[in-house]
Formats: sequence, structure tokens, C-alpha cells
Amino acid sequence: MGSEDPSGTRRERVLTTSAGTHLGAFTGIDWAVFLSIGGIWGSSFLLIAIGLDAFEPGLVTWLRILFGAAVLWLVPAVRQRVRREDVPRLVAISVLWVALPFTLFPLAEQSISSGLTGLLNGALPIFAVTIGSLMLRRLPGRSQAVGLGVGFAGIAAIALPSVGEGSSQALGVALALLATVCYGVAINIAAPLTQRYGSLPVMARMLALASLWTAPFGLAGLRGSRFEWTSLLAVAALGVLGTGVAFVLMGRLVSRVGSQRASFATYLIPVVAMVLGVVFRDESVHPASIVGVALVIVGATLASRKERSAERAPD
Repeated sequence: MGSEDPSGTRRERVLTTSAGTHLGAFTGIDWAVFLSIGGIWGSSFLLIAIGLDAFEPGLVTWLRILFGAAVLWLVPAVRQRVRREDVPRLVAISVLWVALPFTLFPLAEQSISSGLTGLLNGALPIFAVTIGSLMLRRLPGRSQAVGLGVGFAGIAAIALPSVGEGSSQALGVALALLATVCYGVAINIAAPLTQRYGSLPVMARMLALASLWTAPFGLAGLRGSRFEWTSLLAVAALGVLGTGVAFVLMGRLVSRVGSQRASFATYLIPVVAMVLGVVFRDESVHPASIVGVALVIVGATLASRKERSAERAPD
């Protein structure tokens, strides 16, 4: 839905979404993209933790965005022109999908482990389905409603052990959840753009804008940071793969299968983050968190089932 300005140009409201262009079963390529996103983003929390060994949170955020934007702008296809009426939506996703959550996650990891941060990020499908339903003005079906309840129970199980350990732990959980809500909004409002222009031009511009919004925070972080090659290489990998490449892959998946089904890729994130945190950072995982992530996965699966009316919709 939208309106027309005096010049006759149709303007779309920013807080809207669209269905995927392919409503059938995932193809082999879809599954490959899906698994790649889960694996790359699941390892991002470990890379953030390594970056924080030497760099302040704001610098980690800014550098990863700069690395991601730089690698995408090397590709000539990003120079496709974007219409002026779509700029507000681009600005919105640059804030909600990058600037805010990328700032919040490193702050959260100062008081909670990278594994727990990844587990909380696994709640994205719950928020994506809820927000998508509101934007489409369509209430979730019975299985979706049950799934939302189960998923939120999982979030509570994941967060409860940390909340009981003090105010800083509770703050870290709250920051991670707020970042995940931002993702839930952004993944929905990005769909019309990626369908119109393709993923690469949209994501390159999104990251370029986000580098501007996070620059003050990044520059301020220089003072409290020190140089270490390990942290720099971790942040470079986080930027090139976990930001540039992963966002292009996710944009493609959102455009093709829709934001709600694309958010399924985050099912793999908690598992990957937890395993890497235990193996490389000697982090411990509370039994309740393991139960919680299982509930989140079950809940998100139920909540993301397509209704029959949606399944019959034409491509």
C-alpha cells in the first residue's frame, strides 16, 4: 500500500512487506543459501568475541560494516540506480538491520557469552512472523499461535539463567533481544526492495549508509582499543563474510521465499554459536539454555508454517 506525491510518483509506506516470489518447496540452491547463512552468522558471535579482546564495541561494529561495504562495492552490479521514493526504506533497513543491532550485540557480549548471544538471536523467526503478520494484517493461524507461545517460552528459558546472575547479565540479555527485534522488522521491510532491485545493490547501499550512522561510535572506540592482529583478522572475516556475503545471501533468500521462511536460517545460529563458544572460548552452557533453544526452534517451525490460503497464492 502507498500514496502518490504531487508529481504522481507512488510512495510506498516503509513499514510494509511482501510475499516471496517462490512459495513452493526449497530447491537445492535455496537450501545451500539457507545453510550457508546459518553457518556464517552462527560463527559471527565467536568472531565478535575475538574482536572484543582488543577493540571497543563501537570499533568492532564500525569496522565490520566498513569491511562488508567495501567488498560489495567492488562488484560493478551494485551501481544500479535506486529510485528516490525507495530511499526512506533503505535508510530504515540500514538502521534496523545493521546500525542498531550491530551496535547492541557487541555491547551485550560484554556481559553475556557469545554462545548465549547466539542463542537469543535464534528467536528471530518468532519476531519475524509476528511482525510480518501485523504488516500483512493477517492473524497467524492456530499452529502459528501455538508456535509463538512455545518460542517465547524458549526465549524465557534461555534468558532466565543470566537474569538471575545480576543486573549486568540482565542488561546483556535485554540488549540482545532488542537487536533481534530490530532484525525482525528489517527482514520484513527489506523484501520489497530486494525483489525490485536484487539483493546486491540493496545490501551494498544499506551497509554504506550504516557505516555513516556508526562512524561516531566507531571513532570514539579507537581511544579504548589496542591493536592485535588476531582481533583485526576476526573483524575482517566478520565484515567480509558475516556482513557482506551473508547479507547478500539473505537478501536473495528473502526476495525468493519471503521474509518469514528466510528467517528459518537463524535456526542454525544458536547451535553453531553454542558449539563454537564451547570449543574455542571455553564457555559454559546452562542446561536451561539448551532446552530453551530447542523450544525456540520448535516454536519458530510451528509459527512459520504457511496457511493454506497463502500456499495457493500465485507467484
